[in-house]
Amino acid sequence: MLVIENLNEIQIDRVIEMAWEDRTPFEAIEFQFGLKEMDVKALMRNQLKRKSYELWRKRVTNRKTKHEKLRTFSEGRFKCKLQRQITNNKISKR
Repeated sequence: MLVIENLNEIQIDRVIEMAWEDRTPFEAIEFQFGLKEMDVKALMRNQLKRKSYELWRKRVTNRKTKHEKLRTFSEGRFKCKLQRQITNNKISKR
């Protein structure tokens, strides 16, 4: 819990946002903020309303995308084929 106490309000908001995202694994949160999965759960329990926390836990329980080792896809993000390519900070034409 000591790591959670060192986070400011903006960082806490970002951790909550990352935890809600389906494709952001707990390992990414640990790498960026130093919070292990149990720390993230404690932070979510502390910061969210009870019902919101329960909904979140129901979402992430047994979700393979929340754990790096359980992922079956090699890339971290889905990219639509119709999405434009970004090259050297310029949007290239198809």
